[in-house]
Amino acid sequence: MKINKKCIVQQILKISVLLLVVLEFSCKKNGLNTDSAGQVPGDTTLANTIGFFMNDWQPRTFTAPAFLDTTVYPGNITVNVTINPASQVTKIPPSIYGNNANVYMTQMVTQPTLLNYISSLNSHVIRFPGGSLSDLFFWNANAGSHPSDAPDSLPDSTGNKKIASYWSGKDMDSWTMSVDNYYNMLQQTGNQGIITINYAYARYGTSANPVSNAAHLAANWVRYDKGRTKYWEIGNENFGSWETGYLIDKSQNKDGQPLLINGTLYGQHFKVFADSMRNAAKETGATIYISCVLIEQSSGSAIGSSEIAGWDHDVLSYIGNYPDYYSVHSYFTPYQENSTPAVILNSAATGSLTIMDWMKALTTSLNLTQKPIALTEWNINAQGSMQQVSFINGMHAALILGESLKNKFGSACRWDLANSWNNGNDQGMFSAGDEPGVPIWNPRPPFYFMYYFQKMTGDKLVYSTIDVNNSNIYAYASTFTSGETGVVLVNTGNIQQIVNIKFQNFIPGTRYYWYKLTGGPDNGSFSRQVYVNVSGPAFISGGPLNYATLNPLSALCKNGVKFNLPPYSAVFAVIEK
Repeated sequence: MKINKKCIVQQILKISVLLLVVLEFSCKKNGLNTDSAGQVPGDTTLANTIGFFMNDWQPRTFTAPAFLDTTVYPGNITVNVTINPASQVTKIPPSIYGNNANVYMTQMVTQPTLLNYISSLNSHVIRFPGGSLSDLFFWNANAGSHPSDAPDSLPDSTGNKKIASYWSGKDMDSWTMSVDNYYNMLQQTGNQGIITINYAYARYGTSANPVSNAAHLAANWVRYDKGRTKYWEIGNENFGSWETGYLIDKSQNKDGQPLLINGTLYGQHFKVFADSMRNAAKETGATIYISCVLIEQSSGSAIGSSEIAGWDHDVLSYIGNYPDYYSVHSYFTPYQENSTPAVILNSAATGSLTIMDWMKALTTSLNLTQKPIALTEWNINAQGSMQQVSFINGMHAALILGESLKNKFGSACRWDLANSWNNGNDQGMFSAGDEPGVPIWNPRPPFYFMYYFQKMTGDKLVYSTIDVNNSNIYAYASTFTSGETGVVLVNTGNIQQIVNIKFQNFIPGTRYYWYKLTGGPDNGSFSRQVYVNVSGPAFISGGPLNYATLNPLSALCKNGVKFNLPPYSAVFAVIEK
């Protein structure tokens, strides 16, 4: 009998990851002193999974705002959360608040309302030109044109030929976005970029050396960029049957590539791209970081459908420590399932931990240096009840930010700023103008949860514990360099919770301030509305448009720091020192 060693290794890795997940949640339930990186509280060593993404870290200060004096709703305490500001988990990389732009959401710089929202959101990094369409994007092509060695038709996942729909980086039509206006948008909103280059061109190009041509095109973009962009990705989900280049028309290929892509082939091509791009960066004196594309968990079990089995193992076995970081994507919930709030909200913690444990187990098994991890696309796949445009997805967004910090990801970029209504199956943060009853660029609930998360979170994540008898409350504590303590509390259950905050190594000051986010009365469990304290939305969906000037609620610390969290709600708070 022939033994498949690769399959045995993969099964061992699967079991290892599952054991780590069980151990982590057992520790959380029993209040044990642990985190997903295996570090004890107080261990402030920079995690390799964050690495150079921490280079942009900046200290944060909190200034006491005008407030609405209030009394915390009386009731029996149901949850105690203990925060230890002296026990640092990690400094917070600003790139954890990232987002995704795409080339079908207008030129952006012509949309002042949208630019104002993006500036307020302060994503720090915005990825471009999109997901799968990057396989078809030619950054320096004029409108309606493409390289002569890019065929007019391309095979789909079944091999059927279809007319190729290429995208052009110099297209100035109002409905699309040019490369230059992407740079302009970043400059106007105070963000930097992550650029995904067209790897698939190396597969479907019809020249004698398509890999060299595609790598040269990518290197020329690095030259044109002139150091404006530090983070680059070679491809997007190229392991998936939905991606252009997954299979090719062999009759048009001239360098002997196989019909189907595989991890080793991608690894071979990756080195050519990386060498060309790094040489281009040296010419311009720029520092760049280049990622390879990996599957977020054990091959064959990733959310979606068919992926290349053994992709991660084969890619890294070939390229070793060649990439600067790894790019992964996750849409957390079962593909196109009409998921419940519980399924959606529970997926954030389990999914984030599984991804990070898989990445660590993989690199350890191959004896490689652990690289920074960038979650360059994330959202939920749930659909059928308008889950994606609901406040439940906003709560999920807050959980992803917290879990990404806790698990020490280097970057996390939500997919995406704008998409298509599709009867509420729309992952866009803003309405693209096709949603009935609301104006274009109206912010959806995830915007508010991400905005207040960052507003009330400091520059360091610190250790916190939750009562072992309550699994519905999640807490993410932080400190500001100016001395205050922040805490984000999320109630994922369908009953009210009265949360009491205890402290170690911290004496609260005079007051604490908070914003409470809840859903509205519409659409059953998946309200499209979000209320901030007592302020509701201006339209049938979204939240209050005066979000940036709303005063927080406030109470005196001498009476204890407590919060009333209704079912399915979140609180974003800061406690004075």
